[in-house]
Amino acid sequence: MAANRQIVAMGGGGFSMEQSPALDDYVLSLCDKPKPRVCFLPTAAGDADAYIVRFYRAFHPGRAVASHLELFSRDGRDLRELLLDQDVIYVGGGNTANMIAVWMLHGVDAVMREAWDRGIVLCGISAGAICWFENGVSDSFGPDLCALDCLGLVDGSFCPHYDGDANRRPAYHTLVGADAICDGYAADDGAAAHFIGNDLHRAIRSRDGAKLYRVRRDGENVVEQAIETTAV
Repeated sequence: MAANRQIVAMGGGGFSMEQSPALDDYVLSLCDKPKPRVCFLPTAAGDADAYIVRFYRAFHPGRAVASHLELFSRDGRDLRELLLDQDVIYVGGGNTANMIAVWMLHGVDAVMREAWDRGIVLCGISAGAICWFENGVSDSFGPDLCALDCLGLVDGSFCPHYDGDANRRPAYHTLVGADAICDGYAADDGAAAHFIGNDLHRAIRSRDGAKLYRVRRDGENVVEQAIETTAV
C-alpha cells in the first residue's frame, strides 16, 4: 500500500503562480487517466472566490473533472465521500496554521490520511505543501517566519519559496539548527518534490534553475545539499 501513497509538494508554481502548466500536468500524469477527478481546497486562502475561479480555469473540462470544497461555507455534501472519490486532492496556498485548524474542526485532517492511504494523489503549493510534513517554515502569524507543526504524513520538514523570499533560507537554517523543526527539504519557486511514502521519488521543475534542497543539522552546523531537478 505504501507504494501508492503519493504527495507532490510544490515550493511555488502551478496554476496559482505560473502560466506554465508543467507542475500541474505532472500531478495529473500520476493518475494514468485522461481526465482525472481533482478537488481543490482553498482553505488557507479563506475559500477566496478569485482563487476558486482560477482553479476552474486551469482545470477545465478538457483537462480534468474538477470540483472544490469550501469549509467556511459548508454545503450539504459529505466531505469524506467527496474527498475519497477523487484522483487528486489539490491544496492551495495561504495561511497554513488557519487551514490546519479549520481542517481539524471539520475532520479533514483524518480524511486526508485516509485518502493518502488509498492512493489518492495529494499535492499543493506553499501552505498546501508544508501541511503534509511533520513541521515547516510558516508566515502564518506575521512576517517573522516560525516553526509550525503539521499533519505528519511525510517525515521531516518543508520550506517553500526558498528562492522567492529572501528570508526563507536563513529562517529555515536557524530553525533546523536550533532543533525547532526537523531536518527536511526546501524547494525553490518552480520546483517540487514527489514523495512515494516517505521516500523522495523525484525532484522536478517547471523553471530553469529551480532546485530542491536537503537541509539537515550536523552537530552545531546546518548542511544544505542541492538536489538536481528534472524539467517536466
